[in-house]
Amino acid sequence: MFSMCYVTSPSREVAKKLAHLLVSQKAAACVNIVPGVTSVYSWKGAVEEDEEVLLLVKTQTHLVDNVISIVKENHPYDCPEIVSVPMGKGSPDYLDWVKASTSK
Repeated sequence: MFSMCYVTSPSREVAKKLAHLLVSQKAAACVNIVPGVTSVYSWKGAVEEDEEVLLLVKTQTHLVDNVISIVKENHPYDCPEIVSVPMGKGSPDYLDWVKASTSK
């Protein structure tokens, strides 16, 4: 099974650092970095709004805990957004590549 994790970052530089760590440690096959995301959220009793960068992390489902660990250890936020959703279907060739790229 495969999953996509959504992670937000305060900057492109932080996003690139996280992406390189995830791919080099084989926790992810690919990370798309999407700039220009506006996030509105509640934090410590106030409504906040920030410009963020979104990471779309493609991985095997059994590696999601590893993705979470790597992001938490290397992210500047106290409570980084890290959520995963299962991939229902996808191109068999692409999913084979994700599996091969995340196998040690």
